[in-house]
Formats: sequence, structure tokens, C-alpha cells
Amino acid sequence: MIKYLKLLRVEQWIKNFFVFVPLFFSGNITNFDLLGKSIFAFIIFSLAASSIYIINDYSDIESDRKHPEKRRRPLASGAISKRTALIVLVALISLSIALIYFGAQYFHHNFWKFATIIAFYFFMNLAYTFKLKHVAIIDVSIISLGFVLRVLAGGYATGIFISQWAILLTFVLALVLAIGKRRGELINAQISGKTRKALDGYNVQFADIALSVSCTLAIVCYLMFTLSPEVQQRFHARVFYTVIFVVFAFLRYLQQTLVYNKTESPTKIIYRDRYIQITLVLWVAAFLLQIYFK
Repeated sequence: MIKYLKLLRVEQWIKNFFVFVPLFFSGNITNFDLLGKSIFAFIIFSLAASSIYIINDYSDIESDRKHPEKRRRPLASGAISKRTALIVLVALISLSIALIYFGAQYFHHNFWKFATIIAFYFFMNLAYTFKLKHVAIIDVSIISLGFVLRVLAGGYATGIFISQWAILLTFVLALVLAIGKRRGELINAQISGKTRKALDGYNVQFADIALSVSCTLAIVCYLMFTLSPEVQQRFHARVFYTVIFVVFAFLRYLQQTLVYNKTESPTKIIYRDRYIQITLVLWVAAFLLQIYFK
């Protein structure tokens, strides 16, 4: 069972919680109808993402076997056969299509918009898997766009309006995570002496500069988000002070990356770093107080 969970990369489903962003910031988290639609969208997006992970692992079996960590993946290690992986892939795609079809009644007029987002995400990542992940800058941009699509899917599923600043903030925040991951791969390549085509067009100096610029843009976007008229009207001026948590979290992430030279992926840092975890909890608590306990 565990090997199949690893094949689906269930731990990566945390990224799909971006589907809940429109619901959370609209103050409708206690609306069970909208919550159910968001959960439904989360499940479909997770199935679509897992199907992409299987396709990626299937196409990268040989290169993954030479990687110190990726060689432990179910397909690369041989724990799951290619045939079994293909069966699981077909099952995931079929289940995703079935859920979208039978879930049309929940999305009403936004059904086709939601379905289009899922289809675009799937085919965009197919192009990423087989070609675009080897093109510097475009690769991280596609990863970032994937997070934007998650937020849009959540908005279309619930019919909740998403501000332009929220979309831009999502893109830049995801860009920070994507560039941070590339930087970690560059450091590992220097240590092991092994590199791969996906790192062509990058070096550590460029990654450090791009990471710093992206963090700055993310903070500015969040600041503008809190100052936007619709947010000020909904949460009042006090929401502006939550920028303190955001600045600290980004500074801590940069410290882990640039000072302590953490080479692991950004999601692993978030899972393991207590300072960032506490900051995220405080930030969420501050918003909960603003939204639900006025």
C-alpha cells in the first residue's frame, strides 16, 4: 500500500490545498455547500496531479535510477512494474473524468470553466514532462502557473471572485518554491558531480538572485493584496499587519537556503522548519480572527 501512495506522491497533495484559497479568504469556510465543492475540486486536482507524477516517473526511470534520492521511487526501484503503473494511470485518468462528469451538477454554470482548468493543467504538465522542463525559466514558470490554476479551479468550483493581486501573489510565491528547488538541485549536482539537462541555463549565483527577487516581489504583492479596496473593505485596515508574518517567513526561508545552504526542496523545509511552521500558524490564526471572529 505504501509503495502505491509513493507512486501517487500523496505528500505532494499539500500543493493542492491552494484550491481552498478562494474559500478561505472569502470568509466562507463554514459554508458547507461551498466547502463540499472545494473538497470535490481538491480530489479531482489531486488525481490529475498524481497521474502526471506517474507519467513523469515512467518517462524518467533511467535517469531516476542514477539519482541518489529518486532511485528510491517505486518505478525506479522496481517496487512497482511499468505495467502496474500504467494500469494505475488509466484508472486515475478515468476516475478524474468520471468525477468531473458526475460533478457537473455541483459547479453549475462554472462547470466548463473548471473542466477546462483541469484539462489545461494536465496537458501543460504533459508538455512540461516531455520537453519544457528542460527549458530554463520556462520550467519554473510552468510550475508557478500550476499553482495559479489550482486557485482558479477553487474559484470556479465555488463561484468566488479572485482578485488580480491574489493571482499574482500565488504565481510569485510558487516561483519562489520552484527556484528554491532548482537551487537545491544545483547544490546537489555540485556535491555529487552529476548534473542533468533540466539544470541547463541555471547556476547557483543566478538562482540566488532570482530567489531574492522573487521573495521581494511576493512580499510586495502580498502588501498590495492587503491594501486592495476589496480586502480593506472585507477585513478592515488591521489585515495590513499580517505582512509581518509574511516578511519573517520569507526571511527565514532565505536564511535556510542562503546561509545554512539547505539543499532540500522548499516543501520539505516547510515540513521540517519549526520557525516557518509557527509563523504560518500565527498568520492563519490572524486571518481566522479577522474573518470569522470580528
